[in-house]
Amino acid sequence: MNASDTPLVVVGAGIMGAGIAQVAAQAGHPVHLHDVRPGAAAEACTRLRGTLEGLVAKGKLTSDVAAATLARITPIDQLQQAAGARIAIEAIVEDLATKRALFRDLEALLADDAILATNTSSISVTAIANGLKHPGRLVGMHFFNPVPLMKLVEVISGLHTDASVAEAVFDLAAAWGKVPVHARSTPGFIVNRIARPFYAEALALLHERAATPQQIDACLRAAGFRMGPCELMDLIGHDTNFAVTNSVYAAQFFDKRYMPSGVQRELVEGGLLGRKTGRGFYRYPEGPPALPVAVHEAPLTAREVVVHGRGAIADAIEAATTRALAAQGWGPARVADSGWTGLEVDHARLVLTDGRCAQDLAQAGGVAELVVFDRPLVWPAPGATSALAVAAAPGTSAAWREQAGRWLHALGFAPVPIADVPGLVVARTVAMLIDEAADAVLQGVCSEPGADAAMKLGVNYPAGPFEWLLAWSPAGVHGVLQALDAHHRGERYRTSAYLRRLMR
Repeated sequence: MNASDTPLVVVGAGIMGAGIAQVAAQAGHPVHLHDVRPGAAAEACTRLRGTLEGLVAKGKLTSDVAAATLARITPIDQLQQAAGARIAIEAIVEDLATKRALFRDLEALLADDAILATNTSSISVTAIANGLKHPGRLVGMHFFNPVPLMKLVEVISGLHTDASVAEAVFDLAAAWGKVPVHARSTPGFIVNRIARPFYAEALALLHERAATPQQIDACLRAAGFRMGPCELMDLIGHDTNFAVTNSVYAAQFFDKRYMPSGVQRELVEGGLLGRKTGRGFYRYPEGPPALPVAVHEAPLTAREVVVHGRGAIADAIEAATTRALAAQGWGPARVADSGWTGLEVDHARLVLTDGRCAQDLAQAGGVAELVVFDRPLVWPAPGATSALAVAAAPGTSAAWREQAGRWLHALGFAPVPIADVPGLVVARTVAMLIDEAADAVLQGVCSEPGADAAMKLGVNYPAGPFEWLLAWSPAGVHGVLQALDAHHRGERYRTSAYLRRLMR
């Protein structure tokens, strides 16, 4: 079934369908491309010709490969012309009734052992298969846009899907040069489910008026994400992103973890949909304005400097502090077992967030001067600086706020002052991404490696959620979630039972 000469039919000649047809044809399959709109498949082939010619001109494809790819794709206006296909891949409108009707037609047309695959991004594979005579041969094959470039394919099994069919499609995707991951048919599958907190926590910060879109985006880009959540929602389109959130929320029986945001609803109601309307969180074509660059001088002379904590972050703080004090001819002391990570300068504290607000940390530590800083996922190279969220306890003096900024700059960071909220920006976002991935594994949606691969390849995350967890700790993530839950009171920030199990 996975031989390169196996005939396929792709139904739907839009961007996704044409991309799937291209990838299959480049792998050697003869492909029929069908669309219900007369002439649409032929138009898609014309567009594909231009794309391939462009790749040839750039030296990314030989003219022979381009010609052979086009020759293998046959546009058809009548579905019956694809009666000999052994695999059918659907990439049509996201509507359950329409998809069910198409697969009934395909089932009547194709051989009994032909594989039926849906490229749905949000509809239950189990629901689509309901009513088929042979529902076991229907499987999800979820590609990501643009199909020729994006490596990930989610192979989604519904309740009816035969294991052999899922494995055949998994092998097929791998033969096409993709990285397939197995998923169970649940709302959002892997990527669209685990990614919800990336948007939701940014929207929550905006709802609380804790930070601006520019601040949130700058901090998460500095953590290694290619785009911040606000600019990414502008790119996707707020209407689309809001619709997906509502769909997942309803499908998860209105679990508060997936609750849509009034901030985004207002943008949609006002027609501020992002790039496609010229305005969302930002105006276009200008895009996100740069944050003001603060100038920080070297830290002032101190009587005593102590690095607190264990682990990679404490080690990095010690190394950077040693460099900063080298000109004064001395270095910091180190206390590993103090119970917190950060820097103490003449009894004033610069503390790595554990999820608690700066005010709570100051009260718990019995100190008046305290600034809390966000969790760095990427430590800047010497001489470089990257944005990092900070917040000060209410009683902190202007002198220590200014001096803490100097120390953070010496450590390699450009401090971004935000409101004193639990988990700041990066720590709360990453903790929620890890927690959502843990729940997905707990519920059998995917494996730990599958979650990591899906998020890195499907949405270009700098690491997978379980890779972050390995660098952090289950107890550390749980601490941030506990602090968020204590502050907000509700089920949104509950810790996954899977994370609790790892803690034990």
